[in-house]
Amino acid sequence: MAPGIQPDPGARPGRPGPPPRTVLRGLRNVAGLVPFTGYVLLGLGLPTAAVAFGAFQSPNGGFTLGNVDTASHGIYLHGFLESISLSLIAAILPGILGLLIAYAIYTARRGAVLRRVVISASGVFANFGGVPLAFLFVATLGSSGLASRWLTDIGFNPYANGFSLYTFTGVVVVYMYFQIPLMVLIILPALEGLRPAWREAAENMGAGTWRYWRHVGGPVLFPSFLGCLLLLFGSSLSAYATAEAMTSGSIPLTSIQIGSFLNGNVIAGQQNVGKALGLGLVIIIAVVMVIYTLMQRRAARWLR
Repeated sequence: MAPGIQPDPGARPGRPGPPPRTVLRGLRNVAGLVPFTGYVLLGLGLPTAAVAFGAFQSPNGGFTLGNVDTASHGIYLHGFLESISLSLIAAILPGILGLLIAYAIYTARRGAVLRRVVISASGVFANFGGVPLAFLFVATLGSSGLASRWLTDIGFNPYANGFSLYTFTGVVVVYMYFQIPLMVLIILPALEGLRPAWREAAENMGAGTWRYWRHVGGPVLFPSFLGCLLLLFGSSLSAYATAEAMTSGSIPLTSIQIGSFLNGNVIAGQQNVGKALGLGLVIIIAVVMVIYTLMQRRAARWLR
């Protein structure tokens, strides 16, 4: 040390700073998150904040709980109950059928043409919805649809027993068109995560197919199955265009009620009730996603 220069008593001898390459690599990794973070904030964060703020805003700009109170009573409460009922049915039935189809794909020979065709078709059908899907079913199974006429000509009128494509039951049938393929896509990785060694060990110990699924495969797959049902529930709950195009609002679903507010069908003094309804859906979806995350964490303990 040079004469006359005293060491800093607060200085900590020792560790050198990180090398420049490490710092640059860390900044580069963080910079890769900037576009995604901006997308989430602009596409999800700001709209959610605007809905939450508007749900408690009175027509004159003050704070009020009247919008939430209105959205939780009467026809709007019935809309929530109807939406939840529809989403539950449109999640459980396609979930079971989709699981069976996915298991058939799982047991098929890898690389088989039929396996690739089914997986590819599921990817297409899972993203086919909205007004085109409603038109497809109306033209096929509507009261004057092509398939309805054929069935009537052979003595089986689908509308004779009270079935109608434009009712709650009809919407469930239409939702199954894209919910079943979606279930196939999201449950198939969980099925492929089941290790063949588990099945072989169970067979070596004398366990048959039923006992294997009862004590090994079923408990391991069950959290993933519940998580997939939650995703199907959220998909049905947020669907709007298909039900609106088919029923013209005759079924009081919350998504259709929100669309009615966006179209300007507003009662004086209730301009922000639609935002309160949207906040209710956001809360339900948030709860669903939290439970889904917990299910996926539990499933990840085994499917690694």
